This record gives sequence, structure tokens and C-alpha cells, in this order.
Amino acid sequence: MSKVVLITGGSSGIGKSVGEFLVSKGFIVYGTSRNPSNIPNHPFNLIALDVTQRASIESAIEYIIAKEGKIDVLVNNAGMGITGPIEDTPTDEMRKVFETNFFGAVDVMKAVLPQMRKQKSGLIINITSIAGYMGLPFRGIYSATKGALEIVTEAIRMEVKAFGICVTSVAPGDFATNIASGRYHTPVFENSPYKTVYQDNLDLMNAHVDEGSNPIQMAKAIYKIINTSNPKVHYRVGDFIQKFSIVLKKILPDKVYEKLLMNHYKL
Repeated sequence: MSKVVLITGGSSGIGKSVGEFLVSKGFIVYGTSRNPSNIPNHPFNLIALDVTQRASIESAIEYIIAKEGKIDVLVNNAGMGITGPIEDTPTDEMRKVFETNFFGAVDVMKAVLPQMRKQKSGLIINITSIAGYMGLPFRGIYSATKGALEIVTEAIRMEVKAFGICVTSVAPGDFATNIASGRYHTPVFENSPYKTVYQDNLDLMNAHVDEGSNPIQMAKAIYKIINTSNPKVHYRVGDFIQKFSIVLKKILPDKVYEKLLMNHYKL
């Protein structure tokens, strides 16, 4: 029987690429969007799900189980970006990003676990970010949400292993997607002490996304993980220098690594 895959945030970007690729490999794929009616002619099943609303999550899970009788794989991909100096960024906007990137992902995991436990099998893949391994200037809140999800992945992986369920994370680097258009950008305030350097870095961040890798790399990585009998705790997918930045953080003294980042961001 074909495996049933649920991909949150499956309407565009990495989620859409992963879904299309898995469909081509014979999987039954359900993607999610807050408003699927606004996305006609999608290449695979697209159902309504808002990761910040528990009732919406449970309704979507119940629908898939009623249709397919199981959920074999969850790709926890829904997320949003946020940029800005910590001092200038409204705290309420920070909370919104945590609600989506962290608590939303946790709630979807909680919703699929009873079914996977019943099946005595299941795979949960949390999509994090290479940015989650380090505090990046003007992306500190985004880094924090993804770093938190990496840590929770490690914890829940151990908690559910006895039920035949595996949890892993995949941290992408910069990919050519529409994430920049969906970010919350803290305005570049005229009276901000960060005005010039933040604007320069905002331009740099957007350029990195525009010049990012093809998201098909993520699709192939996730396909390989699904077909791995014993997935690792963490995976990283991206350019060599992006993945190597994690290695450097482990081996370099903190202040040396900080200096490298400050030079890169011209601080």
C-alpha cells in the first residue's frame, strides 16, 4: 500500500516541491493551506489547516484518517519568517511567529501521535533551519523558533521511540522560495539606531533567498529519509558553506565565531 504523507504548508515553496516529488514516487500526499480554495489546480490534495488553531489541526487529521485509514509520515513544514532588530521588533509579532513555527509544529505532532501509536509506526520530519543553529543578527527570533524545534525534536524522538515512531529534523539553508514575501519585516524606522545596517542586511537576506538553491534538493532529501530504516536525529540540506557554518560554530571559540558573523553582516 502507498504511504500517506501529510505536509503542512504544502501550497508553495519547499512544501509544494516535496509534495510534487513524493506524488511522482507513488505516495498519497495531503498538503495543507489556511485557504486552499485560493489555490486552484494544485498538483496534489490540498486541505484546510491553520497550525495556530487546534480545532483546525484536529479536523484535518480526522479527515485524512477517515479517507485513508492512516498517516504514515508527517512533514512539519508550515512556518513564517521574521526579520528586524530585537529592540525594534514588536513583541506581539515575535509571539505570532513562535505560535506558527514552534507551537504550531508541536500541536500537529500531538495530533498525529495517537494515530501513529495505534499503527505502531510513523515518521515525523520537522523542517527547521540552518539558522536555528546560531543567533543571526536581525533574524534572532526566527533562529530562536527553529532552534527550539530542533531541541524539542531531540526530546520527543526519545519519548515516542518505544511506540515504533521516529522523529527527525531537516534543517534547510537558503532555497529559492517565496518565504521572503511572507515574512514579517520590522519596518526600517527613520529614528532607529539600526536604520542603515538593518536596511543593508534586509537587502542581503532577500538576495540570499532569491539566489537560493532549488527546493527539489529538499524533496529528494526527504524522500531518502522516508526510505531510511533508521533515520538520524538531524539532517542539514544546503550549500557546503551553510552546512559548514554549523561545524565552525562547534569548533571555534565563541568570540571568533561571533567575529566571523559580524564581518559577514558588516556589523
